[in-house]
Formats: sequence, C-alpha cells, structure tokens
Amino acid sequence: MNSEKMNKQFSALIVDDERLARKDLISLLAEHKNIKIIGEADDVPSAITAIEQLRPDIIFLDIQMPGESGFDLLDRVEVNAKIIFVTAFDEYAIRAFEINALDYLLKPVNPDRLERTISRLEQNEEPEIHEMRKLNYDDRLFLLINDGMNFLRIKSILSIQAAGDYTEIVTKDATKGLTLKSMKEWEHRLPEQYFCRIHRSTIINLEYIDRLEEWFNYSYKVYLKGIEKPFVMSRRYVAKLKRMMG
Repeated sequence: MNSEKMNKQFSALIVDDERLARKDLISLLAEHKNIKIIGEADDVPSAITAIEQLRPDIIFLDIQMPGESGFDLLDRVEVNAKIIFVTAFDEYAIRAFEINALDYLLKPVNPDRLERTISRLEQNEEPEIHEMRKLNYDDRLFLLINDGMNFLRIKSILSIQAAGDYTEIVTKDATKGLTLKSMKEWEHRLPEQYFCRIHRSTIINLEYIDRLEEWFNYSYKVYLKGIEKPFVMSRRYVAKLKRMMG
C-alpha cells in the first residue's frame, strides 16, 4: 500500500445512544491516527443534523436506539460515508451487509478486530469517479461478472443491488452476476432518465417497473417485470421516483 493512502485521514461520526459506549469507542480509535472524530450523536434526529453539517467519511453506527434504529437513519438521510455498525446484537449482520456496510462490530469492540476494520477502510477506498464517462442506454460494458469477462448491455439491466464489496446485476433474461463496481459508481454513470436509486442498496431500471404498492412507514414495494420478489423503496427516495415517472 502506498504511503499516500496510508497517510489519508478519515473523519468519523459516532452514533450511539449510550454515552459510555461512545467514550469506549473514542478511546479505541485514539490508537488510529488516521481516524479523526468530528462528532457524536445519541439518536437519529441528532445524527441526521450531524451528517448533513459535518459530512463524515465514516459513521460508526449503533443499531438499536430509542425511537428509531440505525437502519431508520439510513432511510431518512443521504449518506455518502462508509458505514461501520457497532452493536451488541449479532442478528442484524445479514441486513447490515445488504445495505453495503463496510463492517459489523460487536460490543464490546475488540481492539484487534477494530484494527482489521480500519485496514479494510484503507484498502476499500474507491477510485475517483467524477471523471468517468456517463453511459448511454444503448452502450455495452465489457466487465468481469462472476468468473468471466462479459459484454453487458446497459438496457438489459433490470436491477443492481449492493453485495458487500460487489454489486449484483440482474438482467432481463434473468441472468444474475456479481461485479466489482460500487453503487456509487453505477449511480454516477448510468443514464438518469432510465435508472433510479430507490434504496441505499438498490438501483432499478424504470423501463421495467410493473407497479408500486404502498407499504409501512411511508415506504413502497416496487415490482419489476421479470422479477417476482418486490424491492423495497425507502421513503426518502419516493418523491424522486414519482418526479421521474411524471
């Protein structure tokens, strides 16, 4: 790893309703000079304010908090930070990685385990994407999907979902495949008139929407032609999708 990346400093926000838990994590992170703690929050409303004002690189996020959970927070605010869940409960791990969390730490946090997480953070830095060419609907990409190189027609994509360090693509012929591209890159490069992010972990092709159904907490279920199981659209994306659909 080059020295420039090793010297990069990451700003961090800690979101946890327990003051002692925040204090313990701050103490552990003091050993990592590339992590600068720029704020703390003890519930979802204060976390939203902190995220919007401070724009951290990393959020150390508790899941179970009074009123609303860490997952509710991610549904309510645009988050571009890496998410590292820190929780006393292990039953949420699968859901955490479905939303493309960088890692999932159990309390009390083990210092060696935290060190591995910080190392992953350094290795997982995404390349700059703002200069990458926007894709057209008729374009084809030649990229590694699963274990082989394939031509992928952009117009054939039904959905893209986060899958850890990968994204899973589903095409109109029911082909599924994993590729090492981030949700951030897909969202930046795909043609906006055809593709829409409906969840932190999901992008869909608007051409294949079959119907929307209201669900709980102001969210929706989105049914796509060719895919039996609906996708969940979190409430902060509803207005955007409605505008795009006219």
